[in-house]
Amino acid sequence: MRAFRFSCNVFGVQTRDAFADRCRLAERAGYDTIFAVDHLGAPAPFPVLIAAAAATDRLRVGTLVLNVGFWNPALLAREVATADILTDGRLELGLGAGHMKSEFDEAGIAWEPFGARAARLAETIRTLEHCFRDGGQAGLPGGSAPQPVQRRGFHGSGPPLIIGGTGDRILTIAAEHADIVAIAGAYQVEGGPPGTFRLATADETGERVRFARARAGERADEIEWHLLLQMVIETNDRRATAEKLAARLGPAMSVEETLQTPFLLIGTVDEMAEQLARNRERYGFTYITVHEPYLEAFAPVIERLR
Repeated sequence: MRAFRFSCNVFGVQTRDAFADRCRLAERAGYDTIFAVDHLGAPAPFPVLIAAAAATDRLRVGTLVLNVGFWNPALLAREVATADILTDGRLELGLGAGHMKSEFDEAGIAWEPFGARAARLAETIRTLEHCFRDGGQAGLPGGSAPQPVQRRGFHGSGPPLIIGGTGDRILTIAAEHADIVAIAGAYQVEGGPPGTFRLATADETGERVRFARARAGERADEIEWHLLLQMVIETNDRRATAEKLAARLGPAMSVEETLQTPFLLIGTVDEMAEQLARNRERYGFTYITVHEPYLEAFAPVIERLR
């Protein structure tokens, strides 16, 4: 069984020194990776990753995940190769189709139907692989285009590739190409405006993992399966906490579903560690990410599982 890896999302950067201190805290706490998000209002991802790598000794860095609708694929290849060089080959590249219409509107980028966004993701992967494998970008006179240090992802031509999503089309692309598959666990609320989501239940998550593994075929056991925890709540009374949380989440999730979904971690440190061990057994999730506000709360769980 694959060992756990632990990671944390970065939400904001106030000052260089404060950010460096935060990254070093994560490294001391046992985290393996710092991830940058790709949302308007959040820091630009690649400078954040280069700064995180410079501040630490061993932390890997990555994107969870880039919205491919925001990026020209050829220019993205340049960013990725440069970042992989400047982080000494510690980069992991996460890609997604984009799901927040409001961000497209704010950026002045056309919001396309989901099928078109999925096709854009697949085409971006092909373009990146071409650039990494075949040197598809011309260099300056007397020089050459940057190339990734790593040859672990993109079928042996670039950094490890993470693809995150929930639907059939994205998970099919992930099963074919990704080294790390992130089961997003977010479902559009029926009848709600675009971008209104609920969390997947335990049974829905199991079905999505089975779907992706079936599409991956012989690759399924080589893939690293990723889980993004939405909340980490330390408590001595799981049920009472789940009852309060379910009331906040609304009718989309019952108390039992709140207790059982893998996307919420509730309980004592021992109970949370046991939940993750059970989820590894049931779903195969071994790469666990928490949002930055839970960095310190989750650290004792990391220590317990090492």
